[in-house]
Amino acid sequence: IMHQSPPNNWRSSFFPLSDQSRITSLSTKHGIIYSLEVVKYYNDLNADTIDEELQVLLKGLDFLHGFIFKKDVSFVDFLNRVRSGELKLQSKGLWDVPHPWLNLFVPKSRIMDFNAGAFINIIHKQNKTTGPILVYPMHHNKWDDRMSAVIPDEDTFYNIGLLHSSGVNDWEVLDEQNKEILQFCDKAGIKAKQYLPHYRTKEEWMNHFDSKWDIFQQRKAQFDPKMILSPGQRIFNSF
Repeated sequence: IMHQSPPNNWRSSFFPLSDQSRITSLSTKHGIIYSLEVVKYYNDLNADTIDEELQVLLKGLDFLHGFIFKKDVSFVDFLNRVRSGELKLQSKGLWDVPHPWLNLFVPKSRIMDFNAGAFINIIHKQNKTTGPILVYPMHHNKWDDRMSAVIPDEDTFYNIGLLHSSGVNDWEVLDEQNKEILQFCDKAGIKAKQYLPHYRTKEEWMNHFDSKWDIFQQRKAQFDPKMILSPGQRIFNSF
């Protein structure tokens, strides 16, 4: 959470309205707050012990006490939690606006460098971000390497989601910020990979796929030799 962004957003609504002023004061003081979301599923069999189970989960964490917020919802409501936020934004005319998002996979070994260079020195310093910023840890062995998606070559990496929202006329400002973050990663030698990237040249796509390029090219020749599918991505045809 950045000091310029509201504590509650369309992505998460765990923070009670009565505590938002405290959260805002905390983000104003520190500039950035790192908020950890924990989901614990339960049913009728363990409903009586769920609070104790949560205490065990949180026991080893280091955080500011007094800033634990809980919300008990049904499984369906949890899965559909973004919908309520969407409806609120739609009613204010703030949903159907440009969303210059950037999704990156960042290797665990460089996450602190990314934090210092991107979160602090670019996003926080420029004070432009208004949407949620999400960070998910992921395990390499949970991904099937036969897929075309490209992930860092480390056992653990992070999915960074910069879910920007902008006005109709100022989306380019956030788009430029995204480019600056990518340039920082490149100069710092952080081997981050974009999820659903947009490149303009074959060379850029080759660099993106890296060691997967040869097999990706072979599959294209095998299953789409006439290059009919997905011409808009400009992977095998240039502008």
